[in-house]
Amino acid sequence: MNDLFGGKRPPKGGTPEAASYTARDIEVLEGLEPVRRRPGMYIGGTDDNALHHLAAEILDNAMDEAVAGHADRIEVVLEPGNWLMVRDNGRGIPTDPHPKFPKLSALEVILTTLHSGGKFSGKAYDTSGGLHGVGSSVVNALSERMEVEVARDRTLFTQAYSRGKPLGKLKNAGAIHNRRGTSIRFRPDPEIFGALEFSAARLYRLCRSKAYLYRGVEIRWSCDPSLVKDETPAQATLHFPGGLADYLAGAIEGRSQVVPAAYVGEASFPDGAGRCEWAITWLDQGDGFLSTYANTIPTSQGGTHEAGLRGALVKGLRAYGDLKKDKRAATVTAEDLFGGMAGMLSVFVREPQFQGQTKEKLTSPEAQRLVEAALRDHFDHWLAGDPQTADNLLAWAIERAEDRIRRREQKETPRKSATRKLRLPGKLADCSREGVDGTELFLVEGDSAGGSAKQARDRETQAVLPLRGKILNVASASADKLRQNQELKDLIEALGCGAGDRFDLARLRYGRIVIMTDADVDGAHIAALLMTFFYKELRELVAQGRVFLAQPPLYRLQAAGKSVYAMDDRDRERIQKREFKPNQKVEVSRFKGLGEMPPATLKETTMDPKRRTLLRVVLPQEERATTADLMEALMGRKPELRFRFIQENAAKLDVEEVDV
Repeated sequence: MNDLFGGKRPPKGGTPEAASYTARDIEVLEGLEPVRRRPGMYIGGTDDNALHHLAAEILDNAMDEAVAGHADRIEVVLEPGNWLMVRDNGRGIPTDPHPKFPKLSALEVILTTLHSGGKFSGKAYDTSGGLHGVGSSVVNALSERMEVEVARDRTLFTQAYSRGKPLGKLKNAGAIHNRRGTSIRFRPDPEIFGALEFSAARLYRLCRSKAYLYRGVEIRWSCDPSLVKDETPAQATLHFPGGLADYLAGAIEGRSQVVPAAYVGEASFPDGAGRCEWAITWLDQGDGFLSTYANTIPTSQGGTHEAGLRGALVKGLRAYGDLKKDKRAATVTAEDLFGGMAGMLSVFVREPQFQGQTKEKLTSPEAQRLVEAALRDHFDHWLAGDPQTADNLLAWAIERAEDRIRRREQKETPRKSATRKLRLPGKLADCSREGVDGTELFLVEGDSAGGSAKQARDRETQAVLPLRGKILNVASASADKLRQNQELKDLIEALGCGAGDRFDLARLRYGRIVIMTDADVDGAHIAALLMTFFYKELRELVAQGRVFLAQPPLYRLQAAGKSVYAMDDRDRERIQKREFKPNQKVEVSRFKGLGEMPPATLKETTMDPKRRTLLRVVLPQEERATTADLMEALMGRKPELRFRFIQENAAKLDVEEVDV
């Protein structure tokens, strides 16, 4: 034992310091002193967020009166000197003596005693945001001065406080006939918050969100013009009869949506347990957002009501997919459906439980069950009522699910070690030059064309990869089919740069990729499928200008030892008139395909950099959205879009008949 104490035994009874620890060392903090000693326990700290939390607490009390049906107007005024006033036209805080403290008014008990208020029993309020009984008293404790006016029973009562302590008794200020409700005016204590001041913009946004959350209230906002530092209005009347739908419409204005109209609704919970309201849509591009509220309290960290929303929407959409016999719907998760969703959810429940006094997360277990049951029924009816909208939403969610699965599998696949020998497709005829500069990869259709191309190429700089038939249409295929397609796997391995989220331009093995297909309809189709693949999975290569289309001839014209090549029928007619005499006998040969073309001819017309013609595949900078729409129309899953395109463009292109 001696070693533990440096060779000495401790004095009997412990250390000398411990010996002086007596009952006198036990502090009992009375009233609101604990709040001033440890403000972080009640409002999360003493920073800017905590400062504005004081305003939220007072405004929440006024909103509780409105939601309970006793008030329809709230005034919020920001004054110079960091003063804030919140006034409602509700019932007014009771001012009669409190039964437990007969010498004190109920008002003074509420403002000077923690865990006091009218929201514990549920008799005064069915649903409310402040249930811990610490909101007003905490604000009072952390205010340099608070002034309260209560208009009740046609009488005006007033009382002032400083740092949680009353500066005098409750005063009867006389009769009043045209006013009712509670007015609280306070100034946060600089001893707690230093030089921090209320932000007009932040308070205005708070008032605006509260007005959206309860369509029956009108909030009148005003502040001194000298306090406005941006576009925040100095005065505004905030009233939104459309509720959350109005807010969502303003938040997504100008953004393209997956569905033509937002999914909006409200429902009451069974047995008077509360109600919920929602406004939801899905965005074509960019990130969405989900704002949730419980009894008008913003729950930035979500909670059980958000879990209920997720369950209702995901299960509902999966069930719709089952009804449509689309097995891919089973892969849809909340991550897929909520990633591009823009939505608002507001619930009102009895005795909500929050995580901490700052109330950023709802933890009431029953909220999940109530919200999921209420929304699921409405969502099922909404989907069934508009099959076209439901189909679009399902297709959008499935596409996101397939992208997610592909990203996960690519992430789980370990990268090839730099020291490991690169695995290349067996049918690739690689070039001998090691660097990227000056090298080319020719993509040809079939082994026959591949054989001719391999004989015609420059072995140092030109590589050839034969592809079997028509490759997969990646615009309409599932992620599973894409991963399983051997031709596309060979192509990605030959390029070496990966695809999708794993694309790395620095690992590209060739300077150019040349699509070389037959000069006929089938060849054009294969070229279109390859361009679709590059656009969808390797778009950066197209943006970098590294993808080209070879231009092999379709005809050879010969006469008197002269040979000329023509690209198509019209080119043949022009060349025959320009290069040969009118009555001259011209032998015309039509190449059935690159595989039928002699290697020397293929080299001369299509592969020799000095004599060939290449078309660069580009993305017009000003038409990126149009390019995506065109790709979806021509190569996507919906044949009606292709039919419409043909109808709209056949006359413009002077098409008399279509070669199919």
